[in-house]
Amino acid sequence: MSYTLRGRLETRLAAVLVTLAVAVGLALGVDSWWPLELAAVMAGVGLAADAVAYDRLFDYQPAWLAVPIGAIELGIVIGVAKLAGIMAPLGTALALFGIGWLVAQVLGHALLPLWRMSYATDGGELGRAGPAAAVAVAAVFAGVAGTAYAVQPPTVHLSAGVHQGPLVITRREVLVGAPGAVVRGGIVVKANGVTIRNVAVVGGENGIAIDGYRDTMLDGVSVTGAKLDGIHVRLGGVMIKNCRIDMLGNAMGQGIDISYNTDMGMSMVEGCTIVGGMDGITTHSSMTDIVHNQVSRTTSHAIAVTEMSMGSVARNNVTDAVGAGIYCGDHSMCEIEHNVVQGTRADTASGDETKLGYAIVTWWDSDATVHKNTLVANPRTLGAFASARFIRKR
Repeated sequence: MSYTLRGRLETRLAAVLVTLAVAVGLALGVDSWWPLELAAVMAGVGLAADAVAYDRLFDYQPAWLAVPIGAIELGIVIGVAKLAGIMAPLGTALALFGIGWLVAQVLGHALLPLWRMSYATDGGELGRAGPAAAVAVAAVFAGVAGTAYAVQPPTVHLSAGVHQGPLVITRREVLVGAPGAVVRGGIVVKANGVTIRNVAVVGGENGIAIDGYRDTMLDGVSVTGAKLDGIHVRLGGVMIKNCRIDMLGNAMGQGIDISYNTDMGMSMVEGCTIVGGMDGITTHSSMTDIVHNQVSRTTSHAIAVTEMSMGSVARNNVTDAVGAGIYCGDHSMCEIEHNVVQGTRADTASGDETKLGYAIVTWWDSDATVHKNTLVANPRTLGAFASARFIRKR
């Protein structure tokens, strides 16, 4: 197919319209803006690539080229979405991109040529329908942007200094801490769609507790001195990034515990530093991606994915853990890739054979897919117990 620049853009806009319809339905279903935000990123990346790169590089574009082009666009979309802070669960986001890519192929190679017999000879141009598609896309995005602006949550600024807690948040809002803002006694989230940024929490039964609420974003928070968990999530959907949690001296507490939220979609823990505690990051009956974290000096498991959980454990750095580094247990399915686990030490006093200094453990009918992990100075490397198994990705 030899596209004109106008043909490329109009064909792209036709696919964007269908993808937008899917994103609107998904946004209504999950009661969140991220599908529409992601659709906007997908549209922007695609249109920019058509105008700046593809029109200059490809006088003729064979059908097979759609696969590598799609892969490149996917990488750019993921990068832009991360930079923009879009709270999109990875699996669902990939599915939305896949739908958009498939729609573009079906339209370009089947439906549009049937609908407009001169489609190929016109270089992909849609005639009068082309400007109409552009107007429709612009109208949808303008309407979404206006609605989002009208219903955006209020921003609450927490001043520097110590604020006595527990602080209970009962409405959708964005809580932003000034440098030096500290909440003593914990934060309790009791509303959907709450964002907390740059707030330090000292003490509390749990540093930050979320029970039964979805779409919580924790960005740049720190927790010290919590009695039970640094961040405690039950029956709630959460995205946690760039956090710092100190559980040193608390042999039974956990840095981050995300449990019993499989119906909330994917949660994520990214870019956090956790020191001390029984488990650094643990999930139970949850779908959570755990990526790019630093976990050290734990007393049972640095990272534990257990009790019928699913998720990716990728590109984490685990050091100086007692017991086991990364644990996948109790009918869980884990993707364990590109992690560094070093200096794990055996817990001989526990009598638990899974805690004898293994870098990675899988237990009780669990499947742990392992790929390109770096395991250094651990008494044992991989341990599979109670009908669990390791699957090595090629």
